[in-house]
Amino acid sequence: MVDTEQPQLYLISPSECDIEHFPDQLARVLDAQQIACVRLALSSQDQDTISRMADALRPVTHARDVALVIEQHLLLVEPLGLDGVHLTDAARSVRKTRKALGPDAIIGAFCGALRHDGISAAESGADYISFGPVGKSPLGDGVSADHALFEWWSEMIELPVVAEGGLTEELISQLAPVSDFFAIGPEIWTMQAPEQTLAALTAKILV
Repeated sequence: MVDTEQPQLYLISPSECDIEHFPDQLARVLDAQQIACVRLALSSQDQDTISRMADALRPVTHARDVALVIEQHLLLVEPLGLDGVHLTDAARSVRKTRKALGPDAIIGAFCGALRHDGISAAESGADYISFGPVGKSPLGDGVSADHALFEWWSEMIELPVVAEGGLTEELISQLAPVSDFFAIGPEIWTMQAPEQTLAALTAKILV
């Protein structure tokens, strides 16, 4: 994942995916918009379910040169041929995960709305820090990551920062100058045409 001046888009899968239809749906979105990364974030803890979905999505993302990371299950990264892992426990397992996966794997860390956790994760070897929710969302403990947090981070820390959770067109416009990535998932997947919803959400920043 490369830091650029213009914010990039990062997709989060639905927590439950239909393996017959979601790969094609994802392909349409990837073909419609330039996406930097896709996160497989299933609620299922069944290894077979997760593995089959990863196997279905990997050709879709890699054919388009888009990174595919998995939420939490770091032990599945190498067996499934994935590009990395998105951790949800802030800095607590970043160092261990970096040691396990090596220097080339993408390691992201969700740090809620806590600046200190973000700094700790960055120092432990994360490739990006995710803060959220930025809008109305059940993500995390309900405390929102405000504009001031992203503004401080963009001024003080070089590591890329991701905004996620409850994103709206207005919030994306406001955070665009101080965010490197927008992680979008629930905002689009329930819509009939996710690629059109994504285009509308990001129209003001992707010009």
